Amino acid sequence: MGPVEGVVHPDHRVEFVLSRGDIQAVRFGISPGHELAHAVRVLLRPQQHPLQWGWLRAVRDRLPREGFRLLAAVIGDDGYLPDFLTAAPSWDMTPAAELEALRSTPLDPMRVDFAKMVLRSSGSRQSALREMQDQPARARAMIADAWQEVWDAALAPVWPQLERLLRADIAVRSRTIATSGISGMANGLHQNVSWGAGAVRVRLRRHSEQVDCRGSGLVLVPSVMSSWGCMVLTEPPAQPTLFYPARGVTAGWARDAADVAGALSALLGSARAEILLGAGAARTTSQVAADTGIAVSTASHHLTVLRDAGLIASERDGARMLHLRTPLGEAMVGAVL
Repeated sequence: MGPVEGVVHPDHRVEFVLSRGDIQAVRFGISPGHELAHAVRVLLRPQQHPLQWGWLRAVRDRLPREGFRLLAAVIGDDGYLPDFLTAAPSWDMTPAAELEALRSTPLDPMRVDFAKMVLRSSGSRQSALREMQDQPARARAMIADAWQEVWDAALAPVWPQLERLLRADIAVRSRTIATSGISGMANGLHQNVSWGAGAVRVRLRRHSEQVDCRGSGLVLVPSVMSSWGCMVLTEPPAQPTLFYPARGVTAGWARDAADVAGALSALLGSARAEILLGAGAARTTSQVAADTGIAVSTASHHLTVLRDAGLIASERDGARMLHLRTPLGEAMVGAVL
């Protein structure tokens, strides 16, 4: 099944049963497709999502009309989300990789998803979904094109801010694992999530199920756009996945990247702030210098300062030294948002 939204019913609960191998395989991921799907739902029901109003004001007038209409028909404003819209979440998942996976998704599972959505819809939306179900290859191409158009208009301009929030959340959760264990981390994910007796339990609104993770582990995915509750993926071949609201999402999360850089510059200095903001991907000292427009020796000095402060980690890769934000660095960038 697709993600299930989380205004809870007291009797509905999904239970992820974890073996010892599953516990060792618990990991975090990022899902651009999940963020886009819920961005569409925010646009369809803005009154229910006040934390997104700052973002809404900036994007609603530039949406591609036909592309958005198509995605709205596929996604709907509530309930079941088709699995084919999101690839398996991973730490290094990018919007481009997500779109590529959508363009090549197998047609048979798409037909199954369309059938589920037809049963859950009515009127003009149901008619549109039936047509897509009858011509899945054409529908896949049209949906992928619409995904690209809506992404470029709605989320691409704020993806750096959104991604920083997601990675900052993961950094904080990872640190909690180090200090309080996986159980302590899981119990702090959301008020509707609990961990105990070898299982993660998620209270939901419409669905109850016991899922044996069977050694595949559990993927934990923070979300900015679905900041009101938890969702799950439970149906094979998808890996068991729990989506939960990211920490630190406020109405100002989508503020301009220049404002974020300015806030960090006041704290660290402009060059170090720029280096830290660019350190979400591993870079060599020479790459850092080129990206920042400074001498290699100056970049090396700033990297040393950031490394000594615990904000940057440096690891040797053959003859190269690669520099990447630490969990503390991620948390600092996310806190500025």
